[in-house]
Amino acid sequence: MAVRDEAAHIETTLQAVFDQDYEGPFEVVVADGRSTDGTLAILRRRAAADSRLKLIDNPELGVGAGLNRAIGAAGGQVLVRCDGHAEFAPDYVRLAVRLLEETGAANVGGRQDAVGATGLQRAIAIAMNSPAAAGTAKFRHSSVAGPADTVYLGVFDRRALEEVGGFDPALVRNQDFELNHRLRQSGNLVWFDPRLAVTYRPRSSLRALGRQYLDYGRWKRVMLARNPGALAARQLAPPALVIGLIASAIGAAIAVPLWWIPPAGYGMLIAVTTLWETIRRRDRAAWLLPAIMPTMHLAWGIGFLFVPTGGRQAVPVEGPS
Repeated sequence: MAVRDEAAHIETTLQAVFDQDYEGPFEVVVADGRSTDGTLAILRRRAAADSRLKLIDNPELGVGAGLNRAIGAAGGQVLVRCDGHAEFAPDYVRLAVRLLEETGAANVGGRQDAVGATGLQRAIAIAMNSPAAAGTAKFRHSSVAGPADTVYLGVFDRRALEEVGGFDPALVRNQDFELNHRLRQSGNLVWFDPRLAVTYRPRSSLRALGRQYLDYGRWKRVMLARNPGALAARQLAPPALVIGLIASAIGAAIAVPLWWIPPAGYGMLIAVTTLWETIRRRDRAAWLLPAIMPTMHLAWGIGFLFVPTGGRQAVPVEGPS
């Protein structure tokens, strides 16, 4: 694990890790990125109570550098990635190790199941679990096992991971997608199995969600500039939306016919998704999707198209996008 300022979630995450029913020996290595919110005190207390927990420093702060440090400090041949917002089911490690053996994959992983507590957080979780809101990546919604371009978190064969050089510490986000791209380019298999579902606690405010997706977009651009072959068609949707809405605004200003089609089409998508998710989830929190979906889509697209990456301090983040 590479964490920073995760005091609100780290106890629950660690308990889920230590509650695994895996019968073999395991250790938990946590690289802390100079937390200031009490995370470090929690980790030190848990490490004093359980010798399986090894705490190391991550002076670079970034998640890629932290994960590489944790890998270097770990002794196992199977490396299980976990994040400070994630909660594993009790059979997660046991099933993942079996899948590594059965498939011969370099990395196996499953779904990110976003779960919220407050009404807004539940609505954000609904959006993150919806293909219309969060995209069609397998790890968000698929129920069919098979090869994938990326998975949530991941359980790695150490040999394959080290052969491709581990995580790229220069990437603040999208490290996992980029790593899985390199694994596949080197001839390795990345395997998705929906049974490897991981509970994820999403952001609890629109402001935090917007910052998260702004970063997703801009660091996706950096990752693609370094690895052009990693582009997936679904990743073009948010930038295309932003460009389409800008073009519509310009068209409206100069009275171009049919300027209203892109915003009307997007509004229809939001309306249909809101109605569908409200019926499917039976949760009135879905009525907040008209605020959440544009926050996610526009922040991602604006970040991809316009926001520079220079001068930003690296901080750990969760999962692929």
